[in-house]
Amino acid sequence: MYGVLDISTSGMIAQRTRMASIAANIANSNTILDAQGNLNPYKRRQVFFSPGDPSASTASGKAMGVHVASIEADETAVRLKYEPSNPWADDQGYVTVPDINPIVEQVNAMEASRAYEANIVAAEASKSMMAQALRLIA
Repeated sequence: MYGVLDISTSGMIAQRTRMASIAANIANSNTILDAQGNLNPYKRRQVFFSPGDPSASTASGKAMGVHVASIEADETAVRLKYEPSNPWADDQGYVTVPDINPIVEQVNAMEASRAYEANIVAAEASKSMMAQALRLIA
């Protein structure tokens, strides 16, 4: 009976994780040093979903919903920027910086937000239908 709510909940959790990844990408779009202070530009993170919910307790529950399959760093998401005055520049004056497009990230954030909202609406509709069914029974 509550499976439909589990589906919506799994979708909200997945989209929340995606939104956190997008926020991290935007926040670190100019980060070129790692935690130890070494030149290691931030790599854009991507969230990948898979069908099903492996944390569900029943076999039918495991087949429903969605879950975050992985969060992977895009190793190709770097570019060279000409900054000869930067202390981390190479011999030609180029610094390796993250290649994160804020417009793309904003579009992805809007998409994740809309998907999250759609899951909320689906959960609310499910709750309303369950309440109506209980009123009919009683």
